[in-house]
Amino acid sequence: MQRSGELDFRTMSKAVRAWFLYYEESPDERASNVLSSAAIEFYNDGYRNAEDIAAMLIGTYVGLYSTRVNAPTSLAIH
Repeated sequence: MQRSGELDFRTMSKAVRAWFLYYEESPDERASNVLSSAAIEFYNDGYRNAEDIAAMLIGTYVGLYSTRVNAPTSLAIH
């Protein structure tokens, strides 16, 4: 029997993979990190199956570019 945490991880991993398939993108570490964090948030918001989490990811992050987080550089701050 599998533990709940293991099933939860698999569910979120499946949802992230579904996002890459939907947008026909190759897995990318930066995007995977953003999408995985978002999947955890959606899970915590009550979405429990991979299809629902994937739908939320697909609707929230439209394409690879939307997974890029703009962090200010030190030049922009000074």
